[in-house]
Amino acid sequence: MILNRRSFLGTATAASAALSAPMALGQAKPRVVVIGGGSGGGTVARYIAKDSNGAVDVTLIEPSRKYYTCYFSNLYLGGFWEFDALGHDYGNIARLGVNVIHDWAVGVDRDAQTVALASGEQLSYDRLVVAPGIDFVEGSVPGWDVSQQSLMPHAYKSGTQAQLLKHQIENMREGGTFCMVAPPNPYRCPPGPGERVSMVAHVLSEINPTAKILIVDPKENYSKQALFEEGWERHYPGMVTRIGPDFGGENVEVRPDAMEVIIDGVVEAVDVCNVIPAQKAGKIAELAGLTNDSGWAPVLPADMRSRMDENVFVLGDASAQGAMPKSGYSANSQAKVVANVIRGELTGSRIFPARYSNTCWSLIATNDGVKVGANYEAGEDQIESVSSFISQTGEDAELRQQTYEESIGWYNGIVADIFG
Repeated sequence: MILNRRSFLGTATAASAALSAPMALGQAKPRVVVIGGGSGGGTVARYIAKDSNGAVDVTLIEPSRKYYTCYFSNLYLGGFWEFDALGHDYGNIARLGVNVIHDWAVGVDRDAQTVALASGEQLSYDRLVVAPGIDFVEGSVPGWDVSQQSLMPHAYKSGTQAQLLKHQIENMREGGTFCMVAPPNPYRCPPGPGERVSMVAHVLSEINPTAKILIVDPKENYSKQALFEEGWERHYPGMVTRIGPDFGGENVEVRPDAMEVIIDGVVEAVDVCNVIPAQKAGKIAELAGLTNDSGWAPVLPADMRSRMDENVFVLGDASAQGAMPKSGYSANSQAKVVANVIRGELTGSRIFPARYSNTCWSLIATNDGVKVGANYEAGEDQIESVSSFISQTGEDAELRQQTYEESIGWYNGIVADIFG
């Protein structure tokens, strides 16, 4: 099936109509507070407000007035997407009746059921949704911390880091070296580093064809590895080198001021270095006491409810839920389950069994798109995959172009589904 904006939104609208809710029980509106306005938080806030017909008071806390998606930022690096097209505001979410507050959530009192904002305001809730995305594990790449992100960008969060990295790539010296320090599992968007290398290679092949790309990777293997490596050999022969753990990829430090990468004791001078550190749940999840020793927030597979608190749900990248990858598609899918559960608990509407899905598209070169995805259900202890698919090596050009065009339809559909 070719997925496009119309079919994506049509599915969402049909589900919404089937789940339309009765008015809230009692006089006072129940209160839902959502922390984080990305693919998970934006979706759950919008769906609860839209489908409850005003029966639930919904507040969305998001510091940014415009949210820039991380997905498709690699296509921006490659010159296939405009930066402004990544940005989306909250006007349509607010018009549905969601109270959008542009501020930082700095604390959660789960006993009092309140959220503290940086402004000093306290918000009460009956249900809390925490969808803060990721933060980085301090010290995971020796020599790098966020104070060095202007010298060695991560470009793995929403915002202007992608613009900085693009500028650095386009201004590399002739024949220079782009280095990526790849993250360990688990991390946001498993195919993301491979797609980024592809997009950097695409740009360099056009403006700096003698440049080299060096990947330093602590993992034995990575998502879509065979597809990426086939594509690099076809489109960018001799440009990309990967150093895995067998050759020192898990023993890396960086010297941002000198623009050096030390791999298993060997110093490599580079011209641009993209450091993608190890990751954990966004800070507010930790401050709220929702994370465990892994740094992620464990949840129940049937409804994304925190294992630490029955009135709190954690979704998207911050959650530890099982088999689903950390992706925008996953967060959007989980958010619809959470919206249905919260609305049902607060208004008495029907709660349906959880069904989750995900697809991750990647662009390797012009019109050379690949994908991987699965459908999921709640298992006894975690979310489990029940069916899956992946593009195959050796596919013809027409199919690859269809896959790329499908990804464009998905992007347009999902941002409309999240932000209206």
